[in-house]
Amino acid sequence: MTRGTLISGKWTVSLRAREVMNPFSGEKVGEVPLLEREQVIHAIEDAATFHSSLTPYERFVILRNAANMVMERKDEIACLISSESGLALKDTRHEVERTHNVLLLSAEEAKRQRGSVYQSDVVPQTTGRVAFTIREPAGLILAITPFNHPMNQVAHKIGPAIAMNNTVLLKPSLKTPLSAIRLTEILLEAGLPPRMLSVLTLDVMEHARFLLSHPAIDMVCFTGSTESGEKVLKETGVKKTLMELGGNDVCILCEDADVSSLIDMILIGGLGNSGQRCTSIKRLLCHRSIADVVATSLGEAVSRLCAGDPLREDTDIGTVIDEEAAMTIERRIQQACAMGAKLLIGGRRKGALIEPTLVDYIRPDMELVQKETFGPVIPLIRFDSDDEAIRMCNDTPFGLQSGVCTNDLRRAMRYVQGIRAGAVHVNQAPGYRVESWPFGGIKKSGFGKEGVERACLEMSTEKLISLPFPPFA
Repeated sequence: MTRGTLISGKWTVSLRAREVMNPFSGEKVGEVPLLEREQVIHAIEDAATFHSSLTPYERFVILRNAANMVMERKDEIACLISSESGLALKDTRHEVERTHNVLLLSAEEAKRQRGSVYQSDVVPQTTGRVAFTIREPAGLILAITPFNHPMNQVAHKIGPAIAMNNTVLLKPSLKTPLSAIRLTEILLEAGLPPRMLSVLTLDVMEHARFLLSHPAIDMVCFTGSTESGEKVLKETGVKKTLMELGGNDVCILCEDADVSSLIDMILIGGLGNSGQRCTSIKRLLCHRSIADVVATSLGEAVSRLCAGDPLREDTDIGTVIDEEAAMTIERRIQQACAMGAKLLIGGRRKGALIEPTLVDYIRPDMELVQKETFGPVIPLIRFDSDDEAIRMCNDTPFGLQSGVCTNDLRRAMRYVQGIRAGAVHVNQAPGYRVESWPFGGIKKSGFGKEGVERACLEMSTEKLISLPFPPFA
């Protein structure tokens, strides 16, 4: 049972502690210290004076070894994630696999030396020089991660950061900090210099302004809600930032979509990870001519899912992060039904457990779909035309990901051009992701790109060097 946190490779404790509770059972899983201001100052100053001398190959070896260790301990890690998050083992085992992929891809990126060469004589006034670019570490990175993917989101921050030779201060969610500490242990065991990565378990409300605005912090990488992201941006000042924020993603089913082949995709896209993904299907837009068929088929599929103890092998859907979150979801479902929506299946709550839920006849003005509902709920909205679907898709302050299902390529491309989002997936759910692909949104869904390759570019700076050419003429 973890009681401390790792700062510069050493276990640190504090007079105050935060208990980590299993959202399903209510049992204590562990506890972490709530760091005092002096401890935070020491961690920042120590990290700021450390500059890694690891070669690209040495970083490759460390990240590759860590990736292998993660897979070797897959079941142990999955149980830890399930215990602190309430997510079903089916989801957390998949998360461990994704974490392995992120670390392995980061290892490969560590060996890639990116740069460009430029000639000077492309305009008449400048001749006789050549220039090239190199990439250098961004510096000291503060990485802030959420509760919903407590290890993979951490890997997406620290994997690329280490690949580019940065020093990292990791601030995980206090609701799920044990996974982050476990991954840090693995990286240290794999050979990472202890001062290169520290885990700060602290009260954000108490330390946010001091931490975010600290002049030693060169870059802030944040994943979380848009509301929290806006607060972060107010405190960072002129500083490099990468912001992955909320979403209200759609999956659109056109009248020519092959419904029977899409049911499993919709289930995973809407209910996987207990629906707690920024890219989960938060609005299922269905053409009116096939909506009844979709509702019936999807309802039958949802009814077969088992919701319950996340540590049971037969559980499909675990809890959301806590009872307060579950109560918010329950209230929004009930409010939608009071406004005319039809609850087809689910909707009941017990503690932090919300049954997988399908609600039909949702209107775009209902809070269930106006706001980002972070839970196992699929709201079905009916539409009559492509223009209407595109308007509803874009009628949100968010613009993260989207999916459109049709067998007509011309129609698909019309949606691709019309939807304002960071990605459009054809015949796939909005949450479809390969860890190396660029990932990010527009509008209030954030800015900058994750995905290992792009994150490495974000977490580094480009320096131009010019020389006389020929060099000694």
